Amino acid sequence: MKRGEQMTSSRKEQGQQKTLNRCSSQEEVVNTQGTVRAQSSYPAQVRSYTCGTEYTLLEEMLKLDNMMVALKRVEQNKGAAGVDKVDVKSLRPYLKEHWFRIREELLEGTYKPQPVRRVEIPKSDGGIRLLGIPTLVDRLIQQGLAQVLTPIFEPSFSNSSYGFRPNRSTHQAVKQAKQYIEEGYRYVVDLDLEKFFDRVNHDILMARVARKVQDKRTLGLIRAYLNAGVMANGVCVRSEQGVPQGAPLSPILSNIILDDLDKELERRGHLFVRYADDCNIYVKTARAGQRVMEGVKRFVEDVLKLKVNEQKSAVDRPWKRKFLGFSFTPERKTRTRIAPKARAKFEDKVRELTRRSRSMSMEKRVDQLNVYLRGWMGYRHPKRYWIARPVDSPTPPHVLFKAVEETPNSLPQSRQARLKPRLRPTAQWLGKRILAFSQHASGEQSPRSSLLGQPRALEFGSVIRQAP
Repeated sequence: MKRGEQMTSSRKEQGQQKTLNRCSSQEEVVNTQGTVRAQSSYPAQVRSYTCGTEYTLLEEMLKLDNMMVALKRVEQNKGAAGVDKVDVKSLRPYLKEHWFRIREELLEGTYKPQPVRRVEIPKSDGGIRLLGIPTLVDRLIQQGLAQVLTPIFEPSFSNSSYGFRPNRSTHQAVKQAKQYIEEGYRYVVDLDLEKFFDRVNHDILMARVARKVQDKRTLGLIRAYLNAGVMANGVCVRSEQGVPQGAPLSPILSNIILDDLDKELERRGHLFVRYADDCNIYVKTARAGQRVMEGVKRFVEDVLKLKVNEQKSAVDRPWKRKFLGFSFTPERKTRTRIAPKARAKFEDKVRELTRRSRSMSMEKRVDQLNVYLRGWMGYRHPKRYWIARPVDSPTPPHVLFKAVEETPNSLPQSRQARLKPRLRPTAQWLGKRILAFSQHASGEQSPRSSLLGQPRALEFGSVIRQAP
């Protein structure tokens, strides 16, 4: 062997040895005593790819910074208790006592998630939405897991996907749909997946996750959550398919499996906007829309093993359909408007909150109204508001549904004549109690209680135990 070749070979061996040494020092972040042995600035996915390790992601999830962010998120979201009846107030005391045991079980791969609590939510169309409420401990672990999975899968997701993704919103999705319509794509293939969250195939989903996650313990933990089962009427039923709607891990898992649909639509050159399981594909003719519908339906049912809802899916004009609670106008310069069904739902809710038969004080009634209006305004952004009018307006609260009208229309004189003055709160009282819409429009927000500061400890369990 020539001298130059020997030097080259020696350098390669030295480089490989340095890589192995660096990987071995970064692989084991947390030892069995729960103290940090080596910190790494590499993201989980970069460390997995550069070092070739297969068991760093779970340690990445259990790092202090990640778990504290997950804990704050769970506490901020509050939510109902799971099957163990541990509520948010009891979470930290529970973790002080049990976290080190839970952590060891996670590292050893012996942790068993508890079944989710089944909750039925009636839908506006008469159906029922099934929610699965995990225990708070499982919610914490799922949140931490979702936070380390997101940077792994997020960069490869489609730009046409907007649901459950950082720095993306429903308004961006609607804006993109509006742009397609203005460009001349004035037919929409409105694709609705029937009971999507309840029909997700576990094997197909895990195969998609395993494309980028090599940590077998992490894969086993995700599979354990999918198979945790559902507690209904005191009986635990094993989950053969589906992901619990309402669990922190479900959004990222839904995007992972539907990313195949996005890639297929992109491969075919279609223009589309997808928000979770709500997908709209924009075409120029009805005939093209029918062809797209047939092809996409075959892909969804044959490859993803999901089912297209025949009754709710259709090829139609965009202004005749609803997308994320919005619709569009048929003019050449397309405008976004609140969908008629969404407006009707708003009116019904306001009537319910302001009906005279409710036996409560006006102050409490307005407080409840404010909560609903804040959420509705933050999502819909209507152009005109009833409360934006002068506070001494004669319009009483129980006709507040006039808020959604883009042009102010006064009530019929006969209707105004029937309104008794004694039912109207004074302008001074309204000015103090009702939500100031001008403040909302200017971007000001009510002060929030400060979140926990970043702790300066080395281990999540130690921080929990040291907390008051």
